[in-house]
Amino acid sequence: MHLQFHGAAKNVTGSCHYLEHDDTRILIDCGLYQGGRELEEENRNDFGFDPASIDFLLLTHGHLDHCGRIPLLVKKGFKGTIVTTSATRELARLVMLDSARIQEEEAKYKNYKNNKQKKFKAPFLPLYDTLDALNSLDYFVDIAAFDEPHELCPGIQATFYDAGHILGSASILIEFDTDAGRKKVLFSGDLGYNNRAILPDPASPPHADIVIMETTYGDRLHKQLEPSIEELYDAINTTIKRNGNVLIPSFALERSQEILYYLREGVEQNRLPQDLAVFLDSPMAISATQIFKRHPECFDEETWDVINSGRDPFALPGLHFSRETAESMALKQMRGVVIIAGSGMCTAGRIRHHLRHNLWRKEAAVIFVGYAGEGTPARSIIDGAQSIRIFREEIDVHAAIYTIGGFSAHADQKELFNWHRKTGSPERTFLVHGEEHAMTTFAALLTDTEVIIPENHQQFTLF
Repeated sequence: MHLQFHGAAKNVTGSCHYLEHDDTRILIDCGLYQGGRELEEENRNDFGFDPASIDFLLLTHGHLDHCGRIPLLVKKGFKGTIVTTSATRELARLVMLDSARIQEEEAKYKNYKNNKQKKFKAPFLPLYDTLDALNSLDYFVDIAAFDEPHELCPGIQATFYDAGHILGSASILIEFDTDAGRKKVLFSGDLGYNNRAILPDPASPPHADIVIMETTYGDRLHKQLEPSIEELYDAINTTIKRNGNVLIPSFALERSQEILYYLREGVEQNRLPQDLAVFLDSPMAISATQIFKRHPECFDEETWDVINSGRDPFALPGLHFSRETAESMALKQMRGVVIIAGSGMCTAGRIRHHLRHNLWRKEAAVIFVGYAGEGTPARSIIDGAQSIRIFREEIDVHAAIYTIGGFSAHADQKELFNWHRKTGSPERTFLVHGEEHAMTTFAALLTDTEVIIPENHQQFTLF
C-alpha cells in the first residue's frame, strides 16, 4: 500500500492525497492552490499521477482548496467515482462553477491586456471552464452518510465522520483487507472548532493505524468564542457610531453564515442597533446560505432551537442581499453599514473593491474573522502594512484593523491534539495542510506515534 502527497504539503492549500492498494487507486480531495503567484502556478503543473488511473475520489468538504481542481482532473481524463456527503456535493458544485467563472474572466482579461499592449502571445487559456465544471458533476454518483460504512469495492470501505468544519465536512476512515489483516487509514480533512454556531462539534475519530491530519493552527490557541463575539459587536458599534463602514472579508462557505448568525443574535439581544444595515455582497455566499437552509440535518441543537421557535438563523431585519454588480457598486455611496464580502483572504472578489473605497478612511474598520495565508493581501494588512496594492493602485491603510480569531472554522492546537489522542496510538502520523512552523510545533507534541511532515509529491510505503 502506497501513500503519496500531491498538495497541502508544508502549505495550507491544494489538498490532494493519493492511496494505492493492489490495483485500486484512491484520491482524497483535489483542491486548488491559493496564495501568491508561485503557488497559483502550481495548479497548472502535472498532478503527479495519471488522472485516468484514479478509481475513486473521496471529497472531505466543499472548500476550494479541497475541491477546486476536480474539473481539471476530469478534463485530464478522470472517469472514476466521486464519493462525498449530500451537502458537500451541493457546496462543491457552487464552488467549482464559481471558480470556473473566475478562471474564464482572468483569461479574458489577460488576453485583452496582451492585445491592447500589442504583445503577440499565444492566447492565455483558463485552467478549466464552466463546461468542465459541469462535466465533473457527472462523477458525483455516490453519496455518503455519516457513520455508515460505504463499500468502495471488495475489501475496501470508507466511513465518513462529521468533521464540524463546514456544512457536510467529513473526516474519512478507509479500511483495507490485506494479507496482514485489516488496516485502517484515517484522513482528518479540516477539523472544526468546538462550541461554534450552526454545526455540531467534530465527531470523535476511530482508532487507526495511519493518520493524515491537518495542522492549520497547530502552533496556536484560539481566542474564546464569547469574548470574540463581544469584540465583534464592540468593533461594529464603535465604527457605526462614527459613521464608518465595517468591512468583513469572509469566506462564502460557513464563515459568512456564522457571522450572519451572530449578527442576528446581537440585534435580538440589543447588543447591536435594531436598524443595523448589513449587506451580504457575495452571490456565492447568498447561494451558500440557501444551501445551508436545505440541509438542517447538519445543524446543532442550538440552531434547531432557533428554527423551532419560528426564526430564521441567518436573517436579521436590516439584511440585504447584493447579487448584481450594480448593487455591489452602489455600496460605495453607503456610510455606517456592515459589508460582508469575499474573499476571506482578499485575493479576489468584491471585497477588493470595498477595500479600495474604504481602507484609506479613518472612520472605517476591517474585521478579519478567518485564516489569512502567507502572501495574501489579508495577511499583509493584518501584519501592519502601511499600504496595499489593489487594482494597480496603492491604497493607504488608515482604517481600524481587527483580527478576531475565535470564529475560526479550524480546530486550534489543543483541539487538534485531543482529536489525535482519540485515534489511539497510530503507527505513523502525517502532518499536512499547515505552514511549516505550525507543523513542526505540533509535531513536537505527538510522542506516541512516528510523525512525518511530507514533501510535495513524496511517496511512502505504508504496509
